[in-house]
Amino acid sequence: MRALIIEDEPLAARRLTELLRKQPQPVEVVGTAESVAEAEALLRALRPAPDVLFLDIHLADGLSFELFERLDVQSPVIFTTAYDKYALRAFKVNSVDYLLKPIDPEELTAALDKLRRQREAAAPAFDAALLAQVLRQAQPAKEYKSRFVVRVGEHLKAIPVEQIAYFASLEKVTLLHTREGRRFVVDYTLEQLEGMLDPTEFFRLNRAYLAHAEAIHDIIHYTNSRLQTVLKPAAPDNDTVLVSREKVGAFKAWLDR
Repeated sequence: MRALIIEDEPLAARRLTELLRKQPQPVEVVGTAESVAEAEALLRALRPAPDVLFLDIHLADGLSFELFERLDVQSPVIFTTAYDKYALRAFKVNSVDYLLKPIDPEELTAALDKLRRQREAAAPAFDAALLAQVLRQAQPAKEYKSRFVVRVGEHLKAIPVEQIAYFASLEKVTLLHTREGRRFVVDYTLEQLEGMLDPTEFFRLNRAYLAHAEAIHDIIHYTNSRLQTVLKPAAPDNDTVLVSREKVGAFKAWLDR
């Protein structure tokens, strides 16, 4: 059996991978994704499709059920979640299994056994459209930051998100760069900022840069598997801003949404 893990917590993904390898009938993990965009790119590329998806609800750039709206998902799904009881009942109604975090090895084995029985009995696929609708109704809309307060000398200044071009992490300091070319220190890491900003507008290019779509002035093929972005305003010291190799597929999907 081949599995794709879609989980934005690296430790949780590694633990699940290890649990799957230790199963009485080991499961091969063919890939992992931390975001909706990465998962979409992998699902389009993997052939044949995975035998099962282990799907977290909250991902780095949104909610995982967006996949059902973008793709015709044929693979059975086992959710790994800490979701509320109402949504869990919805999973059951739609013949979708789920595992509560932290995942219990025996419950994982039971879920895989159930999946194998369903495959042998040729059970009908779950209604992905209905599931997406139920989940959307159960999930309150997430609110993202609309402004950041920065210090200017002895004064405080509020910078609206609409004025932000990108964030850069340099020498353990995170700088907010405005579209007018000004820089301000902010008291957040890029990891924290990813969860505060609308993922349809901002993308984590690499370890050092988190950019707004409109700040990406140009994209250049750097090597066969790498992309270089030209930011506006220019990156500090004309730094070469490359998209991390493992993010190239997700970056292209994000641009094309």
